[in-house]
Amino acid sequence: MAIFEGSGVAIVTPFFEDETIHYEKLDQLIDFHCENGTDSIIICGTTGESPTLSEEEHMQVVKFAVERVRGRIPVIAGTGSNATRTAIDMSREAVEYGVDGLLLISPYYNKATQKGLEAHFTAVAREAKAPVILYNVAGRTGINIEATTIANLVRDVDNIVGVKEASGNISQVAKIMSLTDGKIDLYSGNDDQIVPLLSLGGKGVISVLANVAPQETHDICELFFQGKVKESAALQLKALPLIDQLFCQVNPIPVKKAMNLMGWECGPLRMPLTELPPEQTEKLAKAMREFGIQIQK
Repeated sequence: MAIFEGSGVAIVTPFFEDETIHYEKLDQLIDFHCENGTDSIIICGTTGESPTLSEEEHMQVVKFAVERVRGRIPVIAGTGSNATRTAIDMSREAVEYGVDGLLLISPYYNKATQKGLEAHFTAVAREAKAPVILYNVAGRTGINIEATTIANLVRDVDNIVGVKEASGNISQVAKIMSLTDGKIDLYSGNDDQIVPLLSLGGKGVISVLANVAPQETHDICELFFQGKVKESAALQLKALPLIDQLFCQVNPIPVKKAMNLMGWECGPLRMPLTELPPEQTEKLAKAMREFGIQIQK
């Protein structure tokens, strides 16, 4: 059984103006998602500004999320690192806190060969002893987890169960599903490709869009699962202008601005991320309004 099916939100991390973590606001966001269709919380991912969190902050946020979700929906913790030992330590700690699964990004900057990727993910998964979703996003890490590598890992390591595919390469996605005989939990890592990946046997999406439109992102998946493919595709296409604006600059710059426009008061970004310029903020706000999202400021 998959950790979740449907829409998993790659949730933002709210900060006070002094950039300390705003736990009360995070608690409110968690309740919002649990009550508005989100099928899973993905905590401390890229959208949650995990690269700017200290390891202590990172683990405190994971622990807090598990405690506040209270089993209402699954919690998946981003615990990847470019150092295998660090990824093992963080993953084991997250499992101790009670997460339902782990999201492991491929090692960045120092990269790895495909053989090295297999060794890295195998070591982390076997030490962590929890369901693992691989995260393939070469645009951020500089390396693609090849379809053959993913298939080998799913075959050889029992608790490597899924992949968040953000390569944008539909041919690669099809090859993954072919090489695994569909025996992998496939999640779209791109909000503009939810329906195409579902059509190849996907279980859902790990989504940025869901931060601002949780019910609609859930509905794209649910309509597809119900066999209402035309309606699912129509909602996917309706969301495209908003998705374009949510990625007009590097994630999570636009989505955090969108949250603040909605009145969530999620605070600033931590450097080196900088605020969205006014002209792009206007375009983002326009796309939000046209999608039916209320702007409060």
